[in-house]
Amino acid sequence: MMKRTFLGFVLFTCATAASLAQTASSDSVAQRGKSSRLSVGGYGEVALTRNFYSDNVYRYSAPKKYANDPSHGRFDIPHAVIYLSYDFGKGWLMSSEIEFEHTGTGCAQEKEFSEGGEWEQEIEKGGEVELEQFWIQKTFCKEFNVRVGHIIVPVGLLNTHHEPLNFFTVYRPEGEGTILPSTWHDTGFSLWGRSGDFRYELQMIAGLDAFQFNRENWVQNGAGSSAEFKVANKYGFAARVDNYTIPGVRIGVSGYYGKAMHNSFPHDLEGDKYNSAGEYEGEKQYNNIKGVVAIGALDFTLDRNNWIVRGNLDYGYVGDAATISSIKRNLTANNAPYKKTPVGKNALAYGVEAGYDVFSQIDRMKKDNQKFYVFGRYEYYNSYIPSPEQQQYEYTKKKRMAVGVNWMPVPQVAVKAEYSKRFLNSQYNDEPSVSIGVAYQGFFN
Repeated sequence: MMKRTFLGFVLFTCATAASLAQTASSDSVAQRGKSSRLSVGGYGEVALTRNFYSDNVYRYSAPKKYANDPSHGRFDIPHAVIYLSYDFGKGWLMSSEIEFEHTGTGCAQEKEFSEGGEWEQEIEKGGEVELEQFWIQKTFCKEFNVRVGHIIVPVGLLNTHHEPLNFFTVYRPEGEGTILPSTWHDTGFSLWGRSGDFRYELQMIAGLDAFQFNRENWVQNGAGSSAEFKVANKYGFAARVDNYTIPGVRIGVSGYYGKAMHNSFPHDLEGDKYNSAGEYEGEKQYNNIKGVVAIGALDFTLDRNNWIVRGNLDYGYVGDAATISSIKRNLTANNAPYKKTPVGKNALAYGVEAGYDVFSQIDRMKKDNQKFYVFGRYEYYNSYIPSPEQQQYEYTKKKRMAVGVNWMPVPQVAVKAEYSKRFLNSQYNDEPSVSIGVAYQGFFN
């Protein structure tokens, strides 16, 4: 039934594509400069944080023991991104986005919470360099474009608007960024168009990997690959529609559907089973485990009367979650690149933030095109909602509140400061922190 419903939605969207709308693109790479065929741009962030809670990996299993641990601080460069785009003419366009996370590549030591506090050496966690986008696009008309390559999957508010001037907090919003890949990018092709008050996008991409799902991040890690290539035994389908009928308001609906089981390497748990003599012995044990992933999201942005308000709601489902968790737990290879923690059947995240530009009431600042937003944010998320036969883990339920300011001395730069606090269930310790950051975003030509 779910599969038929999703297919019906996709077909409906395709049928109405001719009437769907021209609006600002959700993809910043596509909003390239117009002064020349070659465009260069990017965005980046520098963040400083003091956390007033324990960083011990056992703080949720023995919260009283670590209630009075000292605070700890962190300096970071979450993202430094370079856009490169070239217009070949006749409707052909190439765009790319190269992202450096945490200052670059290197080797780092990491304590794995999911592995009982075991030390691991992580090459990628010293810093990452990713080709977050690389695609070639052919534009036939404003209502119909074809894009092929490594693309952003536009599910949720954060993935569609992930640049640092599109949120008030120092770091990307926590709820969506916990349960969904962020920024979600994958290889495939996209059909999109714009006309009137609507923009639509349909995608076919490589499917998620169920063995990468876990308790703390739900399907977040499923879009990656531990191999030197992206496994695509199964495929995923994403769709998004944005409406701009109300001036200054955008409302978006997005979703994803695909099978995640048997999308790992080697592909040896699906199909028929044969003995050493080559004789057929029936289907393999997990042949019929599909691991269907279905995600629905609703989001909006309001930017008018000196107010900016943003909100999101995301809900997701993983079929066969209990069986997948059991398979992961019983994997025999000690060095298998999969965390053995369970995955929940469902996950939920919702949040809203609102900021008012105080400088809009000061003529001198307004004429100088400076802005100063005072903001507040509330969000709730749960990365592990189990099926009845699965174990409960109450610490995955988190509420987060943040208050702070954003000063924009020029339109492309924001200086951010915030106080935030995570509220967990009563048996755990709350997690307050103070953060400051500087971010930029724009094109250089």
